[in-house]
Amino acid sequence: MCTSIVSNRGSTLVGWNLDILDMEYRVTVLEEYLSIDIHDNGQWLPLFGANGRGEFINMPTCWPYDRRSDPLGPYERTLPQTNMDLLLGRTTFQEVRQYLGQGRICSLPGVTYQAQLSDREGNVLQIVPGQGYAYKERPRYSVMTNFSPFKGRSEEHPWMGWDRYQTAVKMLEEAGDGLDVPGCFAILKATAQTVCPTVVSMVFDPGENRVCWCEDRRWDRIEEHTLKWPEPDKEEIT
Repeated sequence: MCTSIVSNRGSTLVGWNLDILDMEYRVTVLEEYLSIDIHDNGQWLPLFGANGRGEFINMPTCWPYDRRSDPLGPYERTLPQTNMDLLLGRTTFQEVRQYLGQGRICSLPGVTYQAQLSDREGNVLQIVPGQGYAYKERPRYSVMTNFSPFKGRSEEHPWMGWDRYQTAVKMLEEAGDGLDVPGCFAILKATAQTVCPTVVSMVFDPGENRVCWCEDRRWDRIEEHTLKWPEPDKEEIT
């Protein structure tokens, strides 16, 4: 279970609750990016976070599972690998759009992951492998929990997070154009979970490259970091 929000009233703000159960994680803070890494098969995978290029990457599980998201061939790119490449700067937001247009992004066998990616301008890519994708040019706001935006409530599942989605939308509407970082954290607090616990809550201001986060719903212990991105090599430009 997770909650992702992107708001473009005034400045762009991105909010993210990572809800996981029985999984080991860590927060990695570097100059170019801040990631939430998941320990899997002996390695740490940077699957969520923000980079100094102004992009935010996340990957909620989509319920119920849809077998159309399974890989069809070796030519495809998995969503976890695509997200990691974007977070680490190995690919770009526009290149991800190209992969989607070519139908080349899948999930992992037996699980349907989805994503709500955003860039510095607040443009949004919603991705559900096997079901489709949507590019939203600087929407007023965009919310994703754990159900497919292409199915809505046509299929019910106890983990789909419809209540969290409705709560986030209502609070975003009420916040108006004055939404700020504390207001974004208030939405994350209202949608935080305890059964499948919220382990990291994060707010990203891409205009300032500022990331604020707290762990284990300790809302009075918010940390902050400013990201940087390497300047392009002048020789490469010429």
